Amino acid sequence: MELKTAVIFDLDGTIADTRPDLVAALNACLRPHGFREVAVREIGHAAGHGSLAMIDAACRMQDRVISPEERIAAQQRFLAHYEANIAVDTRLFPGIEKTMDYICSLGMELAVCTNKPERLALQLMGALGIRDRFAAITGGDTFAFRKPDGRHLTATLERADANRGLMVGDTVTDLDAARSADMPVVLVDFGYSSVRVDTLGPDAIISHFDQLADEIGRLLG
Repeated sequence: MELKTAVIFDLDGTIADTRPDLVAALNACLRPHGFREVAVREIGHAAGHGSLAMIDAACRMQDRVISPEERIAAQQRFLAHYEANIAVDTRLFPGIEKTMDYICSLGMELAVCTNKPERLALQLMGALGIRDRFAAITGGDTFAFRKPDGRHLTATLERADANRGLMVGDTVTDLDAARSADMPVVLVDFGYSSVRVDTLGPDAIISHFDQLADEIGRLLG
């Protein structure tokens, strides 16, 4: 069987710094409840865990309680604002485009496996001008399972028409999915992890995408 490889990336906190636009959506959805504005630096790792996690984090920070109905309504406002303003201040992390060029030059496929809803992942990557470069883009609602379930990675690999993968992410969710899928994993140390990634035991850690080429060679041969 021919060996075909895909490098699978997480999206938020790995390919792109999405926190500014996520926090803008958070502030927009909580403003009707009289919340003060939340700064990007305050939201921390919660930005990598979805809209409800961010809303709950803001409530804890400001010692506020909203009802379950208000929470769902706030989430709906969050998603509507985010969809309408998905790439205002979001930026690709330095070196990612050059790294994508390098991976493609090796004859490998590019893929994204994110827990972000698929339609928002597609919209964001289109707005950033990189959507067409990826053989597969799957979200948290693409399948009946999602990271840290390893099947999310293996199903993404299949969609990329590949049979060997390397995961590049930023949190324990990515690491656990890769371990479950028996796939090597590289973590970036500039993402949205709630703990230092060097405590998680990935196969490699990078601080800039310029370092990924060497790790691809070492881990995939």
